[in-house]
Amino acid sequence: MTPIAETAAAKIRRGGRLDLDEALALYEHNDLLLLASLARTVKERKSGRDIYFNVNRHINLTNICAARCPLCAFGRGPGSADAYVMEREEVVAVARRAAEEAPDLSEIHMVSALHPDKPFSYYLGIVAAVRAALPQVHIKAFTPVEICHFAAIGGLPVGDVLQALKAAGLDSLPGGGAEILDDGIRSVICPRKASSAQWTEVVMTAHRLGIPTNASLLYGHIETPRQRLEHLIKLRSIQDETGGFQAFVAFPFHPENTGLPQLTRVGAWEDLRMVAMARLMLDNFDHIKAFWMMLTLPVAQLALAFGADDLDGTVAEEKIIHAAGATTGTSIAREDIIAVIREAGYIAVERDTFYNRRRAWGDDDNG
Repeated sequence: MTPIAETAAAKIRRGGRLDLDEALALYEHNDLLLLASLARTVKERKSGRDIYFNVNRHINLTNICAARCPLCAFGRGPGSADAYVMEREEVVAVARRAAEEAPDLSEIHMVSALHPDKPFSYYLGIVAAVRAALPQVHIKAFTPVEICHFAAIGGLPVGDVLQALKAAGLDSLPGGGAEILDDGIRSVICPRKASSAQWTEVVMTAHRLGIPTNASLLYGHIETPRQRLEHLIKLRSIQDETGGFQAFVAFPFHPENTGLPQLTRVGAWEDLRMVAMARLMLDNFDHIKAFWMMLTLPVAQLALAFGADDLDGTVAEEKIIHAAGATTGTSIAREDIIAVIREAGYIAVERDTFYNRRRAWGDDDNG
């Protein structure tokens, strides 16, 4: 181990904060078991043996997109045979059915493409209708990239868009669309999406308005390890200022059916290293997700030993990731996610979106 990597490991054990060079030294040392040990230590300081999940339902409103990013396999042109748009009544029907099928449903998660013609009022109406239909359920909807799109089509400041959505019933934002907060990389993988500065403006404005968000990173395409770590430092700086991030999730790039087919999906080694590095770098984030649908369930289960403390949710139908070749299921039963957590030796905690405990399954009880 290099002297700087030894310094970095010692700093983590003392509860210190890594700088970029220290993090890069640990990353390049490539000792996966050392990273696991360090990340697990940090995780257990924050959440002990608890591992979180929630009962949620994803709804992807449309796949018709004006951006058509090279990294995406989901977006379609308006004339495509498989293009679709869900209208308000259909969205409400799906949400109601989800609540009937899963009485413990606590969250509706809505993201979609950047439809070129649908007005901002379309999205406001959907949020209001879902809120009216399911007043007890948390609505997490629209990535910061979508919020930028709404501001553009509505001719409104970002703050006004967020306040209007909050008034309609929005509770929080997912963190998608961050990809890598490096505009040189973004100019290749998502040239018509919001810039790094625009993504940052949306999350900081949301936090100031009392709308929490998640944060994310897309890795395994054309970025370098240094750019991944610089991305994490940017997120950490935002969190220092606002405290508005609830959790971080790293998404591995799935190249199938995208405009970058020459790339290959990174392996489990890289997935686990990324989870561990996120836990070590993001010392001001309480929760690090291992999203089972992106990683596969076995890798997500392993990630619990690499600093993750959240497997996300039961999901119940997802389209964006699977368009890019994900082979995982589109949903998981609550009993199965509990079993995965308990088999790894942890306490399964069903949470709401704000990480309030709803039920727990530990060593000595059945919840």
